[in-house]
Amino acid sequence: MADNLFDYNYKTPIVPTGATVSNTAVSGAAGYQGMTTTANQDANILYNMPEVDRKILAQRLKNAGYKVAVTGKYSDKLLSAYSTASMKAALQSQMVGQQFTVGQYLDQEAAARLAEGGAGGGPSVRKETRISDQTTARALIDAIFRDTLGRKASGKEILKYTKALQAVQKASPTVTTYSTSGGTTSATTTGGVNEQQYLIDQIAGTDEAKANQVLGYYQTFMNALGGK
Repeated sequence: MADNLFDYNYKTPIVPTGATVSNTAVSGAAGYQGMTTTANQDANILYNMPEVDRKILAQRLKNAGYKVAVTGKYSDKLLSAYSTASMKAALQSQMVGQQFTVGQYLDQEAAARLAEGGAGGGPSVRKETRISDQTTARALIDAIFRDTLGRKASGKEILKYTKALQAVQKASPTVTTYSTSGGTTSATTTGGVNEQQYLIDQIAGTDEAKANQVLGYYQTFMNALGGK
């Protein structure tokens, strides 16, 4: 999983300080009567994060020793754990003098816990499932249709292949296995799916694609003979 979900700076307010609310009208950020509130960027990130990504984040936090439920649901406990990890990653960035993302920090802590025997019976295998959203799937399917069939995909075809792609992604998680030997922790990643190759194989197997391929061979043969 890419670390772009975790590359945020801590303590950047979304709403300016000084916003107040009453029980009948809102001025600035929402909150309780008489309170002054400031939006927290970590909360904003987590709340608006796709549920599948939130679940992956929760698993990484759990692997690093944080006590959170791996459900994909937003919660105060998940926010507290993420904010703590974010601050520790920022502190480590300052200490080592280079950028250190939250994702890197969590993976480092998970590996260290295994190496030190501190995982407490926790998982030594991490599974991650990445499901393409509708926009991403549509763009990929349409591009392959253009390259393979020379036309855009119809709405019905977009729906068909999006469902097929999401099903195979769900059935093919990426599995990372950690092992420790002689004080060295190794990680081996297997599984997953090559979305582009999967769609090419599916689309190239259609009657339309096969007919185009035969026509292409015929045209090549005729050109070789000097025909038009």
